[in-house]
Amino acid sequence: MMTENDIIGIACKDYFATKKSNKIIVNSSIPEKSYIPVPYLFRSYKEMPELEKTALKFCKGKVLEIGGGVGSHALELQKTRLDITLLDSSSLCCEIALDRGVQKVVNEKLENFPAQKFDTLLMLMNGIGISGTLDGLDSFLENSKKMLNKGGQIIFDSCDILYMFEDEEGAVNIDLNAKYYGEVTYTMSYKKNKGNPFPWLFISADMIKTLAAKKGFGFEILFQEEEGMYLGRLSL
Repeated sequence: MMTENDIIGIACKDYFATKKSNKIIVNSSIPEKSYIPVPYLFRSYKEMPELEKTALKFCKGKVLEIGGGVGSHALELQKTRLDITLLDSSSLCCEIALDRGVQKVVNEKLENFPAQKFDTLLMLMNGIGISGTLDGLDSFLENSKKMLNKGGQIIFDSCDILYMFEDEEGAVNIDLNAKYYGEVTYTMSYKKNKGNPFPWLFISADMIKTLAAKKGFGFEILFQEEEGMYLGRLSL
């Protein structure tokens, strides 16, 4: 069922039906306003950044893409004959993914997903941000161990946004007694539709390495971009 809070789903359904380009407006608790071009969510392999192409190359075995959207990554993984399941909480995105040819689609929230085992959990477009907070990430890592086969992995990308708090002289202005600076609140809107605020997490490589080690995961960076963006792998 379509809900007014499913901004990405509404925007994608609109584009899928009309092919008219538009954008999703993103407001956040950090001093930055941005937008998502809706056609970008339907990107082909050639249009994907090198970080995402690298992520797909490292996928193995039975794969669950968490927050798979309209299926751009899943469609590419199907071509390599991997057993890929797309999981997304947006019913509209799931309908489109099926229409585009994704074979296994589950419309559900991660916390309600039936217990299954996978070799790879794939989380792109800062998909690990769904954890919301450091505490949420801690819980996610613990629960993900139950979803992974022996030798399983989590492939994800994120970004250290500390640079956003630098002044003109390069000094960092953050309150060390406040919450982790990567814990952000987002609100999305599309045309006349405005979603509810939701928490999102940007996690630095150093921080996730520390948290993951406590949960028994090894961590490595697979690809590094400018301004703190990276592709990481957590391995059991």
